[in-house]
Amino acid sequence: MAAPVNLSAEIANLHAEITRLETGFYENVNSFFLCSMALIIFFMQCGFAYLEAGAVRSKNTTNILIKNLLDSCICIIGYWAIGWALAYGDSGEGVNLFVGHSQFFLSGFSDYPRFFFQYVFSATAATIVSGAVAERCEFITYVTYCTVISTFIYPILTHWGWAESGWMARGITSGIIDTKYDDFAGSGVVHLCGGSISFLAAWFMGPRIGKFPENEDDESDEILGHSVPFTALGGFILMFGFLAFNGGSVASISHAGDGHTVALAMVNTILSGAFAALIYLGVHYYNHGKWTLLLTINACLSGMVAACAGCNKMEPWACIWVGVGAGLIYLALSKMMIRLKIDDPLDAFAVHAGGGFWGLMSSSIISHGGVVYALADAVSGAENSGDHLSQAFAQLGWQMICALAIVVWSVSFMFPIFWLLKKTGKLRVSEEVEINGLDVFKHGEMAYPLRAYGHGWHDFERANKIQAFSSKITVGEGKNTRIMKIHPEMSIEQLASVYDRSGNIIPMPKKSRTLFTNPSERKLSQMIYNENKM
Repeated sequence: MAAPVNLSAEIANLHAEITRLETGFYENVNSFFLCSMALIIFFMQCGFAYLEAGAVRSKNTTNILIKNLLDSCICIIGYWAIGWALAYGDSGEGVNLFVGHSQFFLSGFSDYPRFFFQYVFSATAATIVSGAVAERCEFITYVTYCTVISTFIYPILTHWGWAESGWMARGITSGIIDTKYDDFAGSGVVHLCGGSISFLAAWFMGPRIGKFPENEDDESDEILGHSVPFTALGGFILMFGFLAFNGGSVASISHAGDGHTVALAMVNTILSGAFAALIYLGVHYYNHGKWTLLLTINACLSGMVAACAGCNKMEPWACIWVGVGAGLIYLALSKMMIRLKIDDPLDAFAVHAGGGFWGLMSSSIISHGGVVYALADAVSGAENSGDHLSQAFAQLGWQMICALAIVVWSVSFMFPIFWLLKKTGKLRVSEEVEINGLDVFKHGEMAYPLRAYGHGWHDFERANKIQAFSSKITVGEGKNTRIMKIHPEMSIEQLASVYDRSGNIIPMPKKSRTLFTNPSERKLSQMIYNENKM
């Protein structure tokens, strides 16, 4: 006779198995979500590369591209070896308020999806600075600041703001006041950090040769980037990446409401960018009568940067406040940099520091529980409205303190490093190298080698017998005879001479826009034309 089945034990075993499968499934789903979002954020490096390459002159394209490549390579090594440990490594009480000190080289750590996601954030913080020092920065300087930011500055900031035991994350609790650092996707620890260092680096580096005239009465030459399409493509890639940057910061997709929060963050991000772009475009057209593309891209990015802090908890209508404010702050800071004669070719400071600071403030003003909602409760006479108002303003004050701490930490850490590099002559390239371009001297690789353009075949046209007999260069026989065209293909050097940056704001002499650069060439061409015409 078969032994009686213990149904209770079977049910318990079945429940344990279902729980195990459920846990494994949710873990895999969340890991896949984090890795997918991190891959899109990693693709932002391509966006930065295109944006910066298009904004510099062609003679410095290779230089700016290799810097964006090395961002990813240097940051992963530094963050793997030291950065992660300083950011999230477990440590004892007290010191844990400021820095972690375990899990170096990921020892004893296996949550690789989380590590990879945090690494791409670190790479973003480091790559911001390269745009501010473009076309004049020594290569060793770039390697130095990239290593320091990804290994020390950014990880310690993330420990302060995003680790549970960090002093900014803990905030202040006293009576009805309970403040905590509110920065969902890095307006402060990523963008304000990178933007602040960009200002310092551009100030130490000095302006590019010819950017600002020595005589204040003279008008400066506009230093133009060599490819508007490249810059526009980079801007679109960064816009795409910001959706994952902010939406992916939810960090999971398996809990109830996660999908809603991801979508809300993405919607708020693109809305904030749109309002920033449109307000800047309108103001610029009003002042200059031109619909600018390049500056509108920067304004859009500043709006997305500002959305990072509170995109997970503000209503879409609040993006009007975030986006318009970010666009106007970008405009003001960009003008300020010019007045101060600090050369920031990509407006890295105005976009990232301006947008980052505004985002930190906006998350405590316009998000749920912020100053606007507290004021609305006070006006309507809601219960405990006074307490809500006190909490909202206390939170805003804490955000200001944290923003100041981010700026002071970032600038104070990098100041002696830039100072030392400048004193040793390693900060900036020589005047000769800057004038002639960094690509050939520093890398031995031109982005657009002239010998790689054109072909070895000339254009030929049908000829009669007399023309075929008198011509020195013919192809074919009989009816298929061809002679070289009167006007052979123009070389790339001639094309560059004809163009000669005719889109520059400085009027160019008419002679420089003609096909030939000197009278003898023009006379020779006319003689050849007359001989073939006879």
